[in-house]
Amino acid sequence: MTALSAAPAPVSARRSLHRLHRPALLVWTAFVLLATGWLLWLHFSEVPAERACRVARHSAADSLPGCAYSALTDANNLFNVLGETLGWSAVAVAAWAGAALIGRELESGTARLAWTQSVSPARWLTVKLTAAALPLLAGGGLLALVFGLVWTADRDALVTEWTWDRVFIPRGPLLPALLLLGLAVGTLAGIALRRTLPALAVAAAVTLLIRLYLRTAWQPLHGTLHGFWPVHLAATAMVLVLTAAAFGGAFSLLRRRAR
Repeated sequence: MTALSAAPAPVSARRSLHRLHRPALLVWTAFVLLATGWLLWLHFSEVPAERACRVARHSAADSLPGCAYSALTDANNLFNVLGETLGWSAVAVAAWAGAALIGRELESGTARLAWTQSVSPARWLTVKLTAAALPLLAGGGLLALVFGLVWTADRDALVTEWTWDRVFIPRGPLLPALLLLGLAVGTLAGIALRRTLPALAVAAAVTLLIRLYLRTAWQPLHGTLHGFWPVHLAATAMVLVLTAAAFGGAFSLLRRRAR
């Protein structure tokens, strides 16, 4: 009877995890849908309208209605804003991971309670990271795919160069890789500090500094490699190495802290 009663514990832990982080999942889903809709609106509505305006200005016909320039409606400006937002989104992921995903449960003692219910610390962390990583990868992958397709199709209206971060990062697998890096750094900070607010602040600050460092580290790649994809994939590999190191450090530190 003891073995049978202990068996449902991991299932109960997963259900509790889903309930606890459902708001974050809803916010992330809403963000992905909003950003995807923004890209599709630019591609199917705003960019064609600007093309029509350019044709009108270069013809003898009067300008079309709605062709007045506005920085708040210019397709290139709107595209750049979204690109910058996506490029720095890993900072928000790190803050959430450090505070809500890890730090809060260690600070409140919820984690240690779970460890006494037939869930090892490593299993506890694995379940939490899997539940967080899958939506991040799915959403980040979708955004990267749509972003790349829109930029490629509308390059005549979107004057941003691919070497700029606001295009270079969200256009391929580098975006989901950076989101995973934010998750890894936030996890490590949460385990190291075991307090919600300090973990949030440190995770966000460290991820911000890493992101700034990576901007410098990527520059030499443009001189040694040619074309978007070789440079982009090399940068993605660089980020994945850092991510693996952060996850490894998190599990190693958790084993020592859980003794």
